[in-house]
Amino acid sequence: MDGLEIKLDPAGEIAGYASLFGGPADLVNDIVAPGAFVTCNDSSDRPEMLREHKGAPVGEWLDVQEDDIGLRVRGRVTDPATLADVRAGRLDGLSIGYVATKSHKDNAGRRVLDQVNLKEISIVKKPASSRARVLSVKSEPSSHLEGLKGMAEPNTSTADNDGDENQDVTDRLGALESSVADHGARLGKIESSMGGAAKSIKSIETILRRPGSAGVMETKSEPEMETKSFTRFLRQGREALDQLEVKYLRIADDTGAGYLAPQQFINEIVKNIVLVSPVRQVAKVMQTSAQQILLPRRTATTTVTWVGESSARPSTQPAYGALEFQVKEMACYVDVSNAMLEDSAFDLAAELAGDLGEQFGKAEGAAFVNGTGVNQPLGFMAPSLGITAIHSGNASALTADSLMSLFHALPTFYATNAVWAMNRTTLGAIRTLKDGNGRYMLSFDGMPGNPAATILGRPVVEMPDMPNVGAGTYPVVFGDFKQGYRIFDRLSLSILRDPYSQQTNGLVRFHARRRVAGSVAKTEAFVQLLVAA
Repeated sequence: MDGLEIKLDPAGEIAGYASLFGGPADLVNDIVAPGAFVTCNDSSDRPEMLREHKGAPVGEWLDVQEDDIGLRVRGRVTDPATLADVRAGRLDGLSIGYVATKSHKDNAGRRVLDQVNLKEISIVKKPASSRARVLSVKSEPSSHLEGLKGMAEPNTSTADNDGDENQDVTDRLGALESSVADHGARLGKIESSMGGAAKSIKSIETILRRPGSAGVMETKSEPEMETKSFTRFLRQGREALDQLEVKYLRIADDTGAGYLAPQQFINEIVKNIVLVSPVRQVAKVMQTSAQQILLPRRTATTTVTWVGESSARPSTQPAYGALEFQVKEMACYVDVSNAMLEDSAFDLAAELAGDLGEQFGKAEGAAFVNGTGVNQPLGFMAPSLGITAIHSGNASALTADSLMSLFHALPTFYATNAVWAMNRTTLGAIRTLKDGNGRYMLSFDGMPGNPAATILGRPVVEMPDMPNVGAGTYPVVFGDFKQGYRIFDRLSLSILRDPYSQQTNGLVRFHARRRVAGSVAKTEAFVQLLVAA
């Protein structure tokens, strides 16, 4: 998403607009809606200043703000080579690197970016087509252009050469302003025509889909630019990406070695993880941008006392502590043959989603249940938590009475939304248990063909990492996972393509990693069943 030209002062500070709101669309048919940038002027959240969307930072952005025109930025260039190119006019544009988190298509088929996660703002070369540069600002009101022109007024305190540069910018903006009206009228007619054509096509599709029509028009939506770029990266590597494609794959870690997978690819991975690790279905899952999360927790409440009319009032105050969640990392790699990568019919994204989903799912599922907290999340079955346990009443088996006791041992506030957690073997053992009236403890409710297992009216969630029934084990947990267990996702998925180390075997290795935190937030939201007399 290219912005406007930039203004440079003698100290190396630049100012300009990295992106403008509204049409026309950029080279990848994107337009930005007002309010799309989630930015913070705090130094820890500012985007990096890069050159051509790659390499090390060439300076720093001092101010990044939205106004009624677009994304207005101010920064300082510290790299001598970049500073020289900016002064010479070889670099006079701004361009943003971002991840689109919310978007929609308008009637003209353009993608409207409603919300983006801004990662970096690059200083780039002048656009090859002067007409394209005119179109990139043609729809802005003349009052906006006056504001831009004001940015380029000569600074009387600068040297002569700086005044010449500012005068050159002023002259170019003046010529731009004089041609805006003509280009705006032309593009308005084109957009109106495109809107009418889009409505006509939609009407034709509606007619063809009606019952009894001669045929059905099949429409296949084009994949998002992020998916196209990511698939190209997987097949051919970073060297095959052009500048526009690099913009859609932000750097995933501090080393710059990997890329984040696009949103569509991550969604497929998450679905696979849920199938293996159902803890995510019942726990509270949130995003985080920190290595460590502190969750405030009240440890003592105020105390109220009945007093007489003239009695002294006692003093009281609550006490607070903090729960600490540490982000942990898991990693694996997948080898894919060169033949598969070269086969255009091979669905590479789906295959990697299946392989990585299985491996990450198994690791997550085991950690959320039995994790020790050392280089992995802390599971809700960890002995150190001291969760309340109810005895089964039998040294080696479960009993119907113990399930009832477990149900009523949980406070009503949590029992209302609680679920039973156990593995499939334990579920099979419970199916044979009956209450005092001869009714089975386990029942099946729900739609025909897809019954949901319940015990005493509360649903059962199968967790394969729970232990089997045996002497001294804890095969059943009853609790409110939404209140009791928290999961924080730090990095959804990072992919590193290694085309060298396995080439003697005809393979390309893809290293994947994921960062996540998990732990019990409220131990009182769970009760366990201990197999013991």
